[in-house]
Amino acid sequence: MGLLEKRAIKEFQDNSFKKLTAEINTLAGFDIEFDVKWETLAVEEYAHLYDEGFTKVYFTPILNAFKEITSDDMGKQALKDTLLKISIKNENDIHYGDAAYSYENKTLTIDHKPMTNIDNIEERSTALASFLIKKM
Repeated sequence: MGLLEKRAIKEFQDNSFKKLTAEINTLAGFDIEFDVKWETLAVEEYAHLYDEGFTKVYFTPILNAFKEITSDDMGKQALKDTLLKISIKNENDIHYGDAAYSYENKTLTIDHKPMTNIDNIEERSTALASFLIKKM
């Protein structure tokens, strides 16, 4: 990871990440732990797209899925009972949402390339909501 990537990640961490995780936690109704493997998200020569890519690939689908899940008290309670942590990484060259999600020990893991299929937000959101609902 070069200086451009380090700066772009720091910018995202200091600004968008804090806002997005606060919005997710508000929607969930409790604080969720986030474990982001930043070094795996740092794709060289794409630092200028980190804010857009990270937001659209990882965080907007979480927000959209949580909006669907927490639309009633039963969903809010189910989310609280089944999720403690969200782990975000890019380790297995996964390009599509339906293959990017796994769940174990109350931890949702999202393993997706951050600069691939950025605008497939609806597909990832639907896949994530469906995935989580089955785990509840």
